[in-house]
Amino acid sequence: QVQLVESGGGLVQAGGSLRLSCAASGRTFSNYAMGWFRRTPGKEREFVAAISGSGGSTHYADSVQGRVTISRDNAKNTVYLQMNMLKPEDTAVYYCAASNLRVVPTLGRWYNYWGQGTQVTVSS
Repeated sequence: QVQLVESGGGLVQAGGSLRLSCAASGRTFSNYAMGWFRRTPGKEREFVAAISGSGGSTHYADSVQGRVTISRDNAKNTVYLQMNMLKPEDTAVYYCAASNLRVVPTLGRWYNYWGQGTQVTVSS
């Protein structure tokens, strides 16, 4: 089992920045690829970014490319999502997830463990 706890969400004005954190406990953190997803009421869950277990490979959704950076600190069992130039359409609940696949999945169904989510609200 892997337990994931997100933090760092909040209310920010458009153009602002937030850094989300996801602390993991349980199994060996570096064995898991980590991803960030988001969900807005009435919409399907959306992939945001993902990173390999070593941190050497990352993937981003087109909608956030250039504005968002995913990183991880395996010594601290934590993955981060730095979000800059936030837009109102970035408003959502953000979830981190862990996958035991060797590749870096961008589809939610390939993730084994999920956090409870943290709300990000971007005002215009």
